[in-house]
Amino acid sequence: MNVMEAVKKRKSVRAYENRPVEEEKLNAVLEAGRLAPSASNRQEWRFVVVRDPETRKRLAQAAGNQGFVGKAPVIIAACAQTDGHVMKCGQPCYPIDVAIALDHMTLAAVELGLGTCWIGHFDERKVKEILGIPEEIRVVELMPLGYPADSSAVKKDRLPLGTIVKYEHW
Repeated sequence: MNVMEAVKKRKSVRAYENRPVEEEKLNAVLEAGRLAPSASNRQEWRFVVVRDPETRKRLAQAAGNQGFVGKAPVIIAACAQTDGHVMKCGQPCYPIDVAIALDHMTLAAVELGLGTCWIGHFDERKVKEILGIPEEIRVVELMPLGYPADSSAVKKDRLPLGTIVKYEHW
């Protein structure tokens, strides 16, 4: 599978098969995140991999009681150990860099037959408490990972290029 095929196939998975993710596949997904670019090569991302069923259930509750989150065999808590660096453009590095790493991970997951879903609806304080994450670390996203229960393609409702792209000036 090439990158564009993975981009087209990737979808938000909210139902997972009840089967574990093999260690080598999990490591390949994590490696894709590790290899992502970051501002000034800061590599502020940190990942907490959660497989324990009870902990996953508690994380699902912290994520607005989204039950499917806890039913994925793996939840990756994507965090940032940051010094608060802000790029010259005024944007903080860590949320952008973590998002880039996660995007690499989602595409690697697709290639491996796995599915993911970006979860931004969660109580950061509760997630930190559940996972023992230090106060100074930011939790940016939760990402369930597993084999999709439904592997059918989804038509992506996206704006046409002509609406989102401007050339040379606005």
